[in-house]
Amino acid sequence: MTPKNWIHQLMLPHWLNDESPDHKHPHRRRFTVAYRRKQGIVKNVWIASGLLMAIQGSLPLIATLTLGTTFLSFVLLDETD
Repeated sequence: MTPKNWIHQLMLPHWLNDESPDHKHPHRRRFTVAYRRKQGIVKNVWIASGLLMAIQGSLPLIATLTLGTTFLSFVLLDETD
C-alpha cells in the first residue's frame, strides 16, 4: 500500500475510496459513466476556449468566452439527464 492510498483511506469517506455509486448519496451522479463522459466534454470545451483566449488576447473576448464557457459547462453538467 502506497502512502497516498493510506492517507486517502484515512482522510476520505469510504464511498469516495471505492468509487461505487450509492443510490442514497446526493453526489451519486458524479461516479456514473455518463457524467464522467460529460466531464470530458466540458474539459475539452475549456481547453478550446482557453486556446482561443490565448490566441486573441482581447479582454472583452476573454470575458465573453469565460462567461459563455461557464454557462455551457453548467448546461452540460446539469443534474437532469
